[in-house]
Amino acid sequence: MCANVFGVLKSLFGKPFDGGKRMDHGGPQEQQQHPMQQQQPYHPQHPAMMRLYEVQKEVSSLGPQVCTFSGLQNDREYKRLERELTRLLLEVDQVDTEGKLELQGARKRAAQEVEGLLRYLEENATHPSRLAMEELSHEARQLVDQRVVAPQRAGGVAEISDELVDALQALVLRLTQIKTEGRVPLRKARYRALTRLCAVQDVFEASTQHQPLSLPLSGETHEAVHAINQVMVKVSVARGQLVALLMGLSGRDSCAHLSRILTELQVELDALDVSGNTAIRNYRKQVVEEINGLLRHLELEGEGDDTRRYDLAHNNSIREIEAVRAHVSQLRMGILRHCAMGDLGFRPKAELQSVLTQLDQVDTAKNPCIREARRRTVVEVQAVITFLDLREALARRQLGPNEHPAHRAVWMVLGSLSDLQAQVLGFDGKRADKSYMILEELLTKQLLALDAVDSQGDEMTKVARKQAVKFAQNILNYLDMKTDQWEY
Repeated sequence: MCANVFGVLKSLFGKPFDGGKRMDHGGPQEQQQHPMQQQQPYHPQHPAMMRLYEVQKEVSSLGPQVCTFSGLQNDREYKRLERELTRLLLEVDQVDTEGKLELQGARKRAAQEVEGLLRYLEENATHPSRLAMEELSHEARQLVDQRVVAPQRAGGVAEISDELVDALQALVLRLTQIKTEGRVPLRKARYRALTRLCAVQDVFEASTQHQPLSLPLSGETHEAVHAINQVMVKVSVARGQLVALLMGLSGRDSCAHLSRILTELQVELDALDVSGNTAIRNYRKQVVEEINGLLRHLELEGEGDDTRRYDLAHNNSIREIEAVRAHVSQLRMGILRHCAMGDLGFRPKAELQSVLTQLDQVDTAKNPCIREARRRTVVEVQAVITFLDLREALARRQLGPNEHPAHRAVWMVLGSLSDLQAQVLGFDGKRADKSYMILEELLTKQLLALDAVDSQGDEMTKVARKQAVKFAQNILNYLDMKTDQWEY
């Protein structure tokens, strides 16, 4: 459906509406069924053709708006687009075709184009992924409102705790993992939600870095410090207003109003005479930098409208990550080939470790989607390294006569897990595939086998079993990650 709509729009926007040609470029057989495509028996000035052409111009204007709309059904913009498209559909239905087949065909195709946009608009606004994004955004709004916005409005002080920061980070991670199926509206909605949450995180982080300079100081500097501290109090209030704006809890506040307040605070700081004291000058500089940071976050009001920001296919960091993934894929397949032949000589661990260093240096620009792409690539590299480590450990292992039976049982499970991990590393399918379900079942059986191991008080066996359980769970998680169809 999505591809068809975009195909229709591409042809629709690319050339004037001719009243007879199909928007999806039908084949020769269809052209024979509609001879007006070649002969054009109806003059372009025919009233029916003129009306359909006027509709086409309006559809050309509304189409890009529909294809990039990222809101919900209760949004004002959704209702406007739905109303305009419904009006166009009614106008198309009212076009008088005079009973002529060619005109009826042109009217039918025009109606189908409008109906396609209506369906596309509704599908994106009600898509499960879009609703999941809204649910997480609502959860974030409630959290910030209870911990930060509401206490400030009541005259209290918002306490930014580690628990609050961790909760927001968990929501960011859940948002990055929502699938968008490549749909522009869904990618745009996810990006907008993420940028706002990340901006709130940055605001919280900055608020813990700047503390008022303590009093008293010497008499000649006392007045300037007191003035800067007063500005800091106002900045703290503005910070809460900014958080409310970013989270949609602003009430009557607006970005323009808050921008004016922050600019006035900058002017107030610039007017202070602190030239004679380095400590106070640095203190003022810190406060000015925080105000500038808040002003930058105000620019998020229109964030996500720029395609280059949420379409990361051409992002340099993503390109670097993709290049690393391709290199790791080659190394992984080489390792699996050598293991299948019983050759353990190919051990590019040093090269894999250098890849991890390379990934650490990738600039994510605090973009959560780029961070998630990098994290997933790191997991892929680590999966290959742990596979090599276990294979080497199994190759070096020597059975001792006094080895505890439970400890030997754990090693037997680890041997099976190593074979299964090789299959997981080479797996390239979907969760609906039978091979996926078999792998998942076999890995689960190994976890059950580890649960059945009785350590009988042997500490070495306890440690080994715990490590083996973690190893098996990591393989399962890696298999899930490979098949969850996430995209940046």
